[in-house]
Amino acid sequence: MAGTCMFAFASGSKLQWVVMWIAFGLILTSIKSTIWTTAVAGTFDKGRGLALGLAVTGPAIAQTLVPPLGNFLIESFGWRAAYVWFGLGWGGVTLLVCWLFLRDAHDRRPKADGAVRAVLPGLHKREALRSRALLQVAVSSFVVMAMTIGLGIHLFPILTEAGVARSEAAWLLSLGGIAGIVGKLVTGALLDRFRPNWTGSLTMGVTAVTFVVLIRFLDSMPALIAALVINGYAAGSKTQITAFLTAGYAGMRNFGMIYGVMSALVALASGLGPWIAGKVYDTSGGYEPFLWAGAVGCVLGGGLLLALPPMPKWDQAEAESSLERRQ
Repeated sequence: MAGTCMFAFASGSKLQWVVMWIAFGLILTSIKSTIWTTAVAGTFDKGRGLALGLAVTGPAIAQTLVPPLGNFLIESFGWRAAYVWFGLGWGGVTLLVCWLFLRDAHDRRPKADGAVRAVLPGLHKREALRSRALLQVAVSSFVVMAMTIGLGIHLFPILTEAGVARSEAAWLLSLGGIAGIVGKLVTGALLDRFRPNWTGSLTMGVTAVTFVVLIRFLDSMPALIAALVINGYAAGSKTQITAFLTAGYAGMRNFGMIYGVMSALVALASGLGPWIAGKVYDTSGGYEPFLWAGAVGCVLGGGLLLALPPMPKWDQAEAESSLERRQ
């Protein structure tokens, strides 16, 4: 078996391809938003929304810089060397910065008696499982993410099949990317200044407009531009809203685990949404049923967030008292 695997890796076989993508997926999952969101949410309180907004602009900026940089490296050194340069350069700098500066709330608080991990305010794990507010956030995030990510993957063929020229479709998609960066920052500021569930509800729910425009107003360029700007704006802030609401309703005691579950649901929705859209297209011969489902799903997701109760005010003194009682 070992010899077969060695031959597979040496020959560039399908097995090598599959194993490499599995390894990549596992590693990618371990460094996605759960890690840095936990650090940011645990460090900031009053300015948490804007801090999360600034943090999530990093991937957007990277998505802007990496393609041309990668193309330059491939043309100059070849694709194999490009991987090495990215790993040692981009990855190496990231590793160094994280090693020196990435800390979460637990790291910043002294440990009781020098041995027991610091206790932060928030829900216990069983309390989180029974929390109606967290359940609403989870369902809203899952439904909206599935519908909007499914739309994002299929948006280009939706536009071109409706008669939009490929060049115009590409330009329209780029508008969404720019709006996404703006959405992260604006939503972060709004989360800090108004009731977060109102901001989250409006951002999640307004995406329904995009679905309706794609159903009824595909022949109107102004409507398409407005719809894709709205979609890009909302797409840029959905993960940020989920993180903010999770931190607010769960507290920081077990935030890593709880937000990890939220992230897993988002990842599941990310894979399920495009599959559903493709299945609907293959079955019905068009995207309209999926688009109607998306409009309804976004309204449902926004309504669930609008119905959230006020956020609790977590008391650090109470958390420390709980630790003393346990000792």
